[in-house]
Amino acid sequence: MQKLDASNALDNKTKTLAYLAVLAATGLTSGFPFHVQHAKSLGASRDEVIGAVLVGLPAVGHKVIQALPAALEAYDSHE
Repeated sequence: MQKLDASNALDNKTKTLAYLAVLAATGLTSGFPFHVQHAKSLGASRDEVIGAVLVGLPAVGHKVIQALPAALEAYDSHE
């Protein structure tokens, strides 16, 4: 995993936001509290988290919209 992470050209915030997009698209929101807070600690704004969750909308449809409340709750819970 560390080799894979080291070979990724994306910065940490972008990787974390992309991972949120994957979690939302697959409906695996149980990891949102940790990963949203991690994105926030890396400087991700609330709007960037929303954008990451919604990026999969054209591909997977409403499943990502269902993930939005969990992402927002996670973002807002530690302000």
